[in-house]
Amino acid sequence: MTYRTAPTDAPGKKIGIDFHVFDGKFQGSRTHLLGIYAEIVVLCPHFQFFFFLEQTEALGAISAFQRSNVTIVHMPHANPLVRLAWQLPRLRKQYQLDILHTQYVLPLWPAKGNAVTIHDVLFEPFPEFFTPRFVLRSRLMMRWAARHADILFTVSDYSKQEIANRYGVEACDIKVVHNAVDTAHFHPGDEGHEFLHPRGLIAGQYFITVGRIEPRKNHASILRAYARLKGTPPPLVIVGQRDFGYSDFEATLSAMPPSHQVVLLADVGDLELPALCRHALAFIYPSLAEGFGMPPLEGLASGVPVITSATTAIPEVVGDAAMLIDPTKVEELTQALQQICTDSDLRARLISKGLARARHYTWKKSAQVQAHAFQQYLDANP
Repeated sequence: MTYRTAPTDAPGKKIGIDFHVFDGKFQGSRTHLLGIYAEIVVLCPHFQFFFFLEQTEALGAISAFQRSNVTIVHMPHANPLVRLAWQLPRLRKQYQLDILHTQYVLPLWPAKGNAVTIHDVLFEPFPEFFTPRFVLRSRLMMRWAARHADILFTVSDYSKQEIANRYGVEACDIKVVHNAVDTAHFHPGDEGHEFLHPRGLIAGQYFITVGRIEPRKNHASILRAYARLKGTPPPLVIVGQRDFGYSDFEATLSAMPPSHQVVLLADVGDLELPALCRHALAFIYPSLAEGFGMPPLEGLASGVPVITSATTAIPEVVGDAAMLIDPTKVEELTQALQQICTDSDLRARLISKGLARARHYTWKKSAQVQAHAFQQYLDANP
């Protein structure tokens, strides 16, 4: 089955995109692809874009993907080996693609026109946050992808340097296509109050953190820091599903003082999340390692103070617009939470800086970088 909004024999260079992440759980690479390609298809009307995924009708319902230079092709869900060894090579040949863009890894058969985005290689410096099987597989496949791609993208200067240093790729050959924030959803204001009461929340009177509950996101340290606050602090809202390795989190949660309210939300929708962020007292994100760090950027755009980590790519993203702490030191996070509660001038400064910082990151700017890289390659390979 093929869902088409354009004929496959239309003129123009042909770019195929492995869009299978659209079919899966909400994560950074999914948001990245949607944000980038919603802009690129507008910026490059002279290209024909072919999106390969299972949920064709869902993608076709998004207005940005209803353009005449967009073709949406049904690619059944399959395990990675089938996708890389059979589906994508077959689709490349069928649609006579000039460029095939994938995430993290490349198709297994040699061909020209391979573009790949390696969002991060955190499993290299931080293998303890991943399974041994994942680390081994990723080291083999991402190293091969980095060295053999015709066009290599990543999302931050931190990730760019890590890829260059670890895989022997020239840094100048890696294009940085930043993540961004959708300010149509994440913005300050009064919108979304109706989501608070059903959750038992009051605007401006709770902390919030967003992310899957797993060791790298450091939720146990958030709980320990929160538990150290004196008196009856604002509630702590944790938005995210339990993923793996959360036993320390559970043990710390069970020891929480009765005066400290922790609200766990695993069912927050696309409209509710921005509302919960913009009405928080502060956004907390002391992750131990990030290749970019989209949640703190979304916190900045929401017009709330952000407390986050002074590690990996996060300082590059937030600059001086957030309170930066050592995520391994619980006392630093506790002190930051106390300051946010008591210092209104500090909150005002952080909000002002945060909104200005968030404006630096737009999907249109990032799409322009990626579109230019595509054009450079096509000009050099007519």
